[in-house]
Amino acid sequence: MPERTSYDAVIVGGGHNGLVAAAYLARAGRSVLVLERLDHTGGAAVSTRAFAGVDARLSRYSYLVSLLPPKIVQDLGLRFAVRKRTVSSYTPAVRDGRPTGLLVGGGEARTRTAFAELTGSDREFTAWQRFYGSTQRLAERVFPTLTGPLPSRAGLRATVDDDALWHALFERPLGELVEETFTDDLVRGVVLTDALIGTFAGAHDPSLRQNRCFLYHVIGGGTGDWDVPIGGMGALTDALADAARRAGAEIVTDCAVTGIATDGRSAEVTCDQGTVGARRVLVNAAPRELARLLGEAPPPPAEGAQLKVNMLLTRLPRLRDTGVDPREAFSGTFHIAEGYRQLEDAYQQAEAGALPVSPPSEIYCHSLTDPSILGADLVRQGYQTLTLFGLHAPARLFTADNDATRDRLLAATLAELDTHLAEPLAGCLAHDADGRPCIEARSPLDLDRELGLPGGNIFHRDLAFPYAEPADDAAEGTAPARWGVATTHRNVLLCGAGAVRGGGVSGIPGHNAAMAVLEEG
Repeated sequence: MPERTSYDAVIVGGGHNGLVAAAYLARAGRSVLVLERLDHTGGAAVSTRAFAGVDARLSRYSYLVSLLPPKIVQDLGLRFAVRKRTVSSYTPAVRDGRPTGLLVGGGEARTRTAFAELTGSDREFTAWQRFYGSTQRLAERVFPTLTGPLPSRAGLRATVDDDALWHALFERPLGELVEETFTDDLVRGVVLTDALIGTFAGAHDPSLRQNRCFLYHVIGGGTGDWDVPIGGMGALTDALADAARRAGAEIVTDCAVTGIATDGRSAEVTCDQGTVGARRVLVNAAPRELARLLGEAPPPPAEGAQLKVNMLLTRLPRLRDTGVDPREAFSGTFHIAEGYRQLEDAYQQAEAGALPVSPPSEIYCHSLTDPSILGADLVRQGYQTLTLFGLHAPARLFTADNDATRDRLLAATLAELDTHLAEPLAGCLAHDADGRPCIEARSPLDLDRELGLPGGNIFHRDLAFPYAEPADDAAEGTAPARWGVATTHRNVLLCGAGAVRGGGVSGIPGHNAAMAVLEEG
């Protein structure tokens, strides 16, 4: 039960962004209550023993960290760290009937050689260096803006200070830039994948949703690196919950919020335990959920487009490409059926209402970089985790029969992986205490049911470019609007992924919502 009847701030949802907001506000002396529907905090950023009787703590939903600013870790005194991966990616291929692949990592000389062996010249590697040199400069300039008030479009363009790059990434479909820059189909596909994580779009989609997704995937930390959370994702949210509690915030779990009423100056939040008053309400839930709680018309439907699979193996499988060690290939992002043409074919098939014939996906092995997520006995025996993220699996494909469709897509996805293995993956799967294979899969509809992600959309809605758009009259000029967390009610703020500059495990919307509250006093 909440300890008080009224608070300076009530935060709806105990995911990582809500916990960030709670910690900042409580440290500033505000009375803060966090209400969480589930029996634990963390939202999608949790570590779970997913398989009965098996001592392996998997990052069940979100699994890598890029967008979390060091500023938040330092400000809140978090006992949390990440570890860099030595390999960026490996993409298997067949050229001239021979299994081969592209390994990106292990130093410039080794990567250059890998490009040359795959493509027959230095051209693609030179283009790769030039392309990612540009995105790194972009990251260095844009990432620091994410924890400040929203810049205007013109202001962000001035910060980027590269008209050609701005035009290519902010104004034209990304496919045009990819096709102008690279000629090899596989290399083009590896580049494009960062634009399609959880985003159902083609390379030339005129909405530019693929551009926005790409932007957030290449600016994290000012480098674009995607790092492994030591101890799993739950280590971050456990540290955030501890920081919020130490600062004085109350956290109540097993307490679903059922309604929010506000007159713009004060609010009442109704939950399973009763009703509490609040000067401000910060909502760490999707805009769809906010509308439901307010009794308002819902926003346009959001749709996720991914298959999430967790596995535990007794050992890594051998590869058909004998030129690469599986421990290297799986430690970075292992791309499957993600050539440029394959990605477009899969998109068109899913858009037409069918599961992709060759489902694209990417895999990585957390335990190679951070074995602490496995019990000591499993480590000694050589067990490894695998996380798979499938692309172009929109929620609409699962509505008729979610379970059967999920099982069909999982089978097809693993079969696609098996084409690059020297042995079936099934033979490497561990078994739980009940003798069942250690594998679990989640469709977009599963993620909606379990986490409240609308249509399974991991970003809560389409990502937005990180600059201010024209605001509605009620919000324009207010602190929430300046920080990108405004709703149609002045004292109700979005602090989740649906805020401007939301998405990914970042804490940025939570930080920005807290800054907006503190700015207004």
